[in-house]
Amino acid sequence: MIEAGTFKGKTIAVFGLGRSGVTAALSLQKGGANVLAWDDNKASRKTAKDLGVCVKDLSKANWDKIDELVLSPGVPHALPTAHWSAIKAKAAGVPIICDIEIFAREVMARAPERRPNIIAITGTNGKSTTTALIGHILEQAGRDSQVGGNIGRGVLDLEDIYDGANYVLELSSYQLERTFSLKPDAAIFLNLTPDHLDRHGDMKAYEQAKLRIFANQTNEDAAIIGVDGPQGKRICSRLKAQNGRRVLPISGKRSLGRGVCVIKGKLYSMMDGRCELVANLHEAQGLDGEHNWQNAAAAYSAVRALGLKPATIATAILNFPGLEHRLENIGHAGPVKYVNDSKATNMDAALQALKTYDNIYWIAGGQAKQDQAKQNQAKDGGIDALAPYFGNITRAYLIGDAARDFERSLKSGKVAAKVSKELKLAIMCATKDALASRAPNPVVLLSPACASFDQFKDFEARGDEFRKLSLEIIELFEREKANFGLGANLKKNAP
Repeated sequence: MIEAGTFKGKTIAVFGLGRSGVTAALSLQKGGANVLAWDDNKASRKTAKDLGVCVKDLSKANWDKIDELVLSPGVPHALPTAHWSAIKAKAAGVPIICDIEIFAREVMARAPERRPNIIAITGTNGKSTTTALIGHILEQAGRDSQVGGNIGRGVLDLEDIYDGANYVLELSSYQLERTFSLKPDAAIFLNLTPDHLDRHGDMKAYEQAKLRIFANQTNEDAAIIGVDGPQGKRICSRLKAQNGRRVLPISGKRSLGRGVCVIKGKLYSMMDGRCELVANLHEAQGLDGEHNWQNAAAAYSAVRALGLKPATIATAILNFPGLEHRLENIGHAGPVKYVNDSKATNMDAALQALKTYDNIYWIAGGQAKQDQAKQNQAKDGGIDALAPYFGNITRAYLIGDAARDFERSLKSGKVAAKVSKELKLAIMCATKDALASRAPNPVVLLSPACASFDQFKDFEARGDEFRKLSLEIIELFEREKANFGLGANLKKNAP
């Protein structure tokens, strides 16, 4: 754990005792701060207290004596409605920060030559994959890497700051809007599409929150910007116009005069004064899809900026296993590939999966989200917005509450669809049909475009079940492939 020594002697309020809040409170306490921590949830307070957090009712605190408020990123300080703790803090002139700001101050308190490298990643989509990929590359290169922030471990739960460390941090807009001192050696801005507008109010405010990732960089640092969208192009041009900024544009689908780009699946770098082929991403184990090509370009730019050799980076990119539940390649039963994209809980995410493959045997459905209208979903609960990619679907197997609504959309788009109701039956039927089709490279794809709560605890549980069933089928195929008895066995074992 990182001890927050820069807050020694101060009185710090902490509201929100989830993962990051508990870690922040303990970090501050170990660093010598007087901590007053609270949560509206009684169970959360008890858990925090059992872990050693000093729990005090902030509604009864004297806010004139409080120096700063560490507010959980998920708790709003303004929109859509300011939380009562934020209202009290503002009334008393108390600054509102988050755990990333605590980490940043600890780094900046060290002499420049003793600071670790920081790679920070933000964007609407692709943050987690890019963050994990960078951590993987550093690890493969023998560099000490600590990965956290909005993924995995909270930033203050990482190992204490020391020379030679590389901190790879996924940062959300919720975190960045309360972070003021962070100075990344490499800052990545992947993309920007409408999201979290209830929290930020409009796209301009959302963009401004994301742009805080570049606020404290100097001309020695790398600003890496995805230019596949109009917002990225504009931001890249603006930063280039600032004298001395080291700006590296990246693209997953078009040629660039400088920076790093992917053309027809091949990763090229123009960072060293000449165009260099780095890797063929079609050979990458865990980076299916064009959207992941930009992630690979971003990761390459960041670690190359830190001095890693191109060949070392390329090898690590190609053997990156990918993230669980995000186009996770489970394996093959003969020609049939199994892909776990359970994290695709909305249509935008499922769209990326449908763009990635042909001959898809698609497992979809679950519990429709309340904000489906914001995801361009049809009024009847269908998935008409995915129609441009229906041609990639050979047959669909629909589960959960949304199955009938999805069936109507697919049939109107002339896609064969079957209501399987449950995941086990869906994967059995999809496998049987894929093997019988003799189609080239069929893919059994779980990309639900829905939440999981009608049948599973969360999307991880749904993805874990899909993985388990897929591996059972793969093992069964290996046993039965000599006499091609898989179809009969699947039918016999179906519920």
